[in-house]
Amino acid sequence: MSSFPLELSRISRRFKQGDAYLHVLEAVSLSLTPGKLTALVGPSGSGKSTLLNIAGLLESPNSGEVWINGKNVTKLSETHRTAFRRKNIGFIFQVHRLLPEFNALENIVIPQMINGLVRSSAENRAIQLLKMVNLENRKLHRPGQLSGGEQQRVSIARALSNAPAILLADEPTGNLDPATASDVFGYLKQIVYASNTAALIVTHNMKIAAEMDEMLEMRNGEIVKVMG
Repeated sequence: MSSFPLELSRISRRFKQGDAYLHVLEAVSLSLTPGKLTALVGPSGSGKSTLLNIAGLLESPNSGEVWINGKNVTKLSETHRTAFRRKNIGFIFQVHRLLPEFNALENIVIPQMINGLVRSSAENRAIQLLKMVNLENRKLHRPGQLSGGEQQRVSIARALSNAPAILLADEPTGNLDPATASDVFGYLKQIVYASNTAALIVTHNMKIAAEMDEMLEMRNGEIVKVMG
């Protein structure tokens, strides 16, 4: 049994291409610690996004084990995976994926209500999270009325709305200019530390990666270097 919020043990993933197999991940192992940010870096095609998808229960490995909060979730059914993911994992993507017809507050309230929280409690938590990313005064604005950086800050608050143990992010600042990216990452770092969340962040921005607590480098489907 793992004592980490997330532990991947000897994860391998391959895809069939004609008569051959493309090996994307080769016996990759890692663990995340509460309240720490871990950067996952490496060239395109090295397996970073596939590893993130497996950690987030969006994809299954061909071999190896995924442990979340002390539970082996590798072979859960799709229904149980969805329910488990909703309660334990928050996601931030390069594209914010906010619901355009709802305002910032509602975008953070909705995931909580889907998870069973009553609206009043969900709104109170949403306001707290918006304060943490300095957007309380923009809570009634729809995504189209927000800047790119503001939209991504809302997506950070939304990802943490159900108080997940794990935060997974795939190039969360990839669509932003350098100054805005640094600003958004500052809020992300602050909220991860405040909430004691374990975060795994795929990025090509080495300046941002260097500010994290740990950096893992992937090449050819393997973790080849650990820094921090």
